[in-house]
Amino acid sequence: QVQLMESGGGLVQPGGSLRLSCAASGRVRNINTMAWYRQAPGKERELVAKAIKPGTTEYSNAVKGRFTIFRDYGKNTVDLQMNNLKPEDTAVYYCYTQLLVGPVERVSSFDFWGQGTQVTVPR
Repeated sequence: QVQLMESGGGLVQPGGSLRLSCAASGRVRNINTMAWYRQAPGKERELVAKAIKPGTTEYSNAVKGRFTIFRDYGKNTVDLQMNNLKPEDTAVYYCYTQLLVGPVERVSSFDFWGQGTQVTVPR
């Protein structure tokens, strides 16, 4: 099991910045991917950014160039720096981690989610 603790959400004016933080605890030695997702009202949860291994990050087209994901592999934390925020960024943001357990030939994958933190950018 892994527990994810998020912080940093809030209300920010368009063009402003916020930094979300997520700390993992528990079975952290098996963590593979850490990522941030978001879910806006009436929409499906979508990937925002993910960090798999050092130097490998992916971003959604909607946030590329404005958001940066920072992963500390030693501390098992992942932050999301959000700049130039827009009203369409309003959503609940979720920290995500994937655990890989077992030998390579029989690996099992487990997904864990944080409780979510609200980010609101008014129009």
